[in-house]
Amino acid sequence: MGQVTFVDETTTGQRETGLRLDVAEERLTVRELIRRRVRREADRERAPKAFTANGLILLVGDRQLTDLDEEIDLTADTEVRFLRLIPLVGG
Repeated sequence: MGQVTFVDETTTGQRETGLRLDVAEERLTVRELIRRRVRREADRERAPKAFTANGLILLVGDRQLTDLDEEIDLTADTEVRFLRLIPLVGG
């Protein structure tokens, strides 16, 4: 069993390490990873909708994931970063 660390970032450089999630699987889809995070945070709609609406970038290691059904190889200490895109003021 491994552990995934969720990190929330913004395009302004703000970074916040969030929850850790124990996972028994070695591979998960992006959809399932988001579902498990959201389930833990009791916000079932925002993250997947933001992901598909390009309001959220999901990074695993140095790789950006773009498909909800893409599978992710999970190692013992996988770091998953959620980069929330913030619109520019006046732009």
